[in-house]
Amino acid sequence: MDVFSCIATRHSTRKFKEEPVPQELLDKVIEAGRQAPSGKHKNQDHFLVIRKQETMQELAALVRQEFAKMEVTPENDDNFGGAIRASKKGSYNFLYNPAAFIIVANKKDYGNNFADASCAMQNMMLAANALGLGSCWINQLRETCDVPEVRALLTEYGVPEDHIVVCSAAIGYIEKETPAKPRHEGLVSITE
Repeated sequence: MDVFSCIATRHSTRKFKEEPVPQELLDKVIEAGRQAPSGKHKNQDHFLVIRKQETMQELAALVRQEFAKMEVTPENDDNFGGAIRASKKGSYNFLYNPAAFIIVANKKDYGNNFADASCAMQNMMLAANALGLGSCWINQLRETCDVPEVRALLTEYGVPEDHIVVCSAAIGYIEKETPAKPRHEGLVSITE
């Protein structure tokens, strides 16, 4: 698959098969993330791969609990108001039962942490697509990673305390294709 086809055919997956992904494929996905550009060639993204369903569900339950404590405001409604509402009802699920959940963290005080981790995540999602896997970018940990209870669990799992979770992704074999939504045509300016 050429890179342009890989970009054009990658879509978020929200329904995964209950089939494990071989470690060698996950290693390739992680290596793609490690090969991403980083500011000043710092290469300090921290990758945490969770494969055990019980561990994923423990983390998801804690994040859901923290979202349920929040209130929807005009400032957060567009970003995660739906997550807060669903969490208050106890019905919020943001993991989609993947075979693996990959967290990308970077140092809190590093000015390029979001850029570096986002480049790594994009590389991993494209690699997953090229390998016949689905993926879905997950933001919920970014919003809750410094809540003391969530931070304690992330630290227990191996995320360094001086790091923030920038992004994470659900990875696995696609059970149900998510229909592609049309892309916006505009927002391109060219000047000479």
